[in-house]
Amino acid sequence: MKVLVYLHGFVSSPQSRKAQMLGDYVRNCVAGVEYRVPELHHRPSRAMEQALAACSGVARGDLTLVGSSLGGFYATVAAERLGCRAALLNPAVHPHLHFDKYQGAQRNLYTGEEFVLERSHVEDLRELDVEAITRPQRYRLFVETGDEVLDYRDAVAYYRGALHTVVRGGDHALVSFPEHVPGIVDWAKT
Repeated sequence: MKVLVYLHGFVSSPQSRKAQMLGDYVRNCVAGVEYRVPELHHRPSRAMEQALAACSGVARGDLTLVGSSLGGFYATVAAERLGCRAALLNPAVHPHLHFDKYQGAQRNLYTGEEFVLERSHVEDLRELDVEAITRPQRYRLFVETGDEVLDYRDAVAYYRGALHTVVRGGDHALVSFPEHVPGIVDWAKT
């Protein structure tokens, strides 16, 4: 059985539009794929533990991660540790270099949970960071040039050698995501 694990972004949840859309597609259109979506904690070290736990018991050849934004960062860390594949949706690259600006009060967009993002969160990201990917062929990158949160060129450079889909325009939510879902799932099944 193939397993597809979706890792949501910062202040997001398994109820996000992309998580729901991917899950609906897997449940209604695909046989032989199990879909998992852990709810990731706001503290990066705990989120990484939850991501790895969601992958537990799955052989690397049967496991594909899909990560959006900060979830793309977690998917990259997990793929490097586990040797599995990952599809990345407008992923955060070296987020510890950019996350200082988010320090302070935060609220999860879906759960309403409130927390304070502190310097220790940024340090967690720095400690988890992967300087460079080791096997680009394990990765598929999906970015939009109109991303207002992250510079898509950082991801294109970081995932050099991976299969890239760069869509002109769009935004951080990856408005082109629906058209990529069947291809992502087909790739996970191979």
